[in-house]
Amino acid sequence: MGASGGAFGFDFRLDGRSGAARAGSFATPHGPVATPTFMPVGTHGAVKAMTAEQVRAAGAQIVLANTYHLSLRPGEALVEKLGGLHAFMGWSGPILTDSGGFQVFSLPSAELSDRGVRFKNELTGDVVDLTPERSMEIQNALGADVIMAFDECTPYPADRKLAATGVRRTLAWMERCLRAHGRPEDQALFGIVQGSTYLDLRASCAEALVALDLPGYAIGGVSVGEGFELMCRITEHTAPRLPEEKPRYLMGVGLPEDLLAAIGYGIDLFDCVIPTRYARSGTAFTVRGRIRLTNRRYRRDAYPIDTSCSCAACASGMSRAYLHHLFAANEILSAILCSIHNVHFYESLVGRAREAILADRFDAFRREFLASYAPAD
Repeated sequence: MGASGGAFGFDFRLDGRSGAARAGSFATPHGPVATPTFMPVGTHGAVKAMTAEQVRAAGAQIVLANTYHLSLRPGEALVEKLGGLHAFMGWSGPILTDSGGFQVFSLPSAELSDRGVRFKNELTGDVVDLTPERSMEIQNALGADVIMAFDECTPYPADRKLAATGVRRTLAWMERCLRAHGRPEDQALFGIVQGSTYLDLRASCAEALVALDLPGYAIGGVSVGEGFELMCRITEHTAPRLPEEKPRYLMGVGLPEDLLAAIGYGIDLFDCVIPTRYARSGTAFTVRGRIRLTNRRYRRDAYPIDTSCSCAACASGMSRAYLHHLFAANEILSAILCSIHNVHFYESLVGRAREAILADRFDAFRREFLASYAPAD
């Protein structure tokens, strides 16, 4: 048993492989998760424009919530008093909370030191200290099944000195998170590999984290503007350095083509705001590529968003023309229906990838998908 314990029996089982791509599964106190899988983002404890029931119906197994935002409002003490994050959200399945590091490092007022980050509360203006210990305190109170270590998310571009400092702090803060973690019996604590675009720093960070025998590992700092090619280079280099028998999580990624590339490198878990953010502006994902429902060309289009889709929006016969009308009329239902579709599309994509891995034909599946998929309308 590793330093973090993994005491609730957090065991990753490898169900199949196809090249470097993996199909796996693991148990949590709130149910199993089959991988590869996509986690819809519920920053404030809600996936935007969707109820928990709609998120589940769209195929999601596990969702993500944000430590930083929930600590500011409504506060982790209230969430804990009301039964924890699962009860608060009305979500009975597994939840992952991030550490808050990504959010606070992007604040203009943030002051970073070896101790942690000091910043102004964006709601009240009060000075707040977020440290590894405080991040663990918040996440323990929220009660998610998987929690993330507090790390330094290095911006892009970064010189080598800045990236090396980020790795040093990330590793030191990992040790502090382990000591402060108060619920190893029912919360799995994942470490995060940093190192910017410097592959040797990524390798050394991964090696040090693996030595701690954590329940799972994430690759961070790959959705900060570095682009597809660098994301692929970093992921391909880092993923094989993480244990075969532990889940691998690529944070903040991404577009469908990003997910398929990363699955091919051996990644198991993903999260991103793209499906719901794009949905709110009228962009829908289909097997033929992205379409912009606000475009005039769809004003009289009688087809559903995607004729091959079984989501609640498509299966009920909602036409592209109707969605176009709803967006033009600024109706809230437009964002709801498009969000349902996009989340279902992502969950279906990773589900089909899993089936292809189990059939040992992932590369063929990826080629076939990309051959007919247009990144833009």
